[in-house]
Amino acid sequence: MIKGFRDFILRGNVVDLAVAVIIGAAFGAVVTALTTDIITPLMAAIIGKPSFGALILTVNGGKVLYGDFLNAVIDFVLKASVVYFFIVIPVGYLLAKVKGPIPTAPPVTKVCSECLSDIPIAAKRCKFCGEPVAVLA
Repeated sequence: MIKGFRDFILRGNVVDLAVAVIIGAAFGAVVTALTTDIITPLMAAIIGKPSFGALILTVNGGKVLYGDFLNAVIDFVLKASVVYFFIVIPVGYLLAKVKGPIPTAPPVTKVCSECLSDIPIAAKRCKFCGEPVAVLA
């Protein structure tokens, strides 16, 4: 039983998943710090309200805390934009630089000079009009 547990734990995908969770949590803390400590105060300086938590709607004695909902939506949009603009775009740019340009495939068809139909490169006659065509090497 212990040998089976050891084999399970030491499988590559379990270790990779554990590393991904730990790195993801650390990265989440960095993104949260960026939005909480830098972007939200800048937004508060521009708009004048650091938090919408005080916005409450009272309906028949019950409280609707729509300000907290607005805070959650703003927090989500800020985090998503930080991840997109500071992670997705730069990583995509770097991957494009590393991979280089995508090679173009050689053409597989040519155009018949008589009927303008697409025919295979190796064809000696057009399959539509029967006109002889030059073979391209």
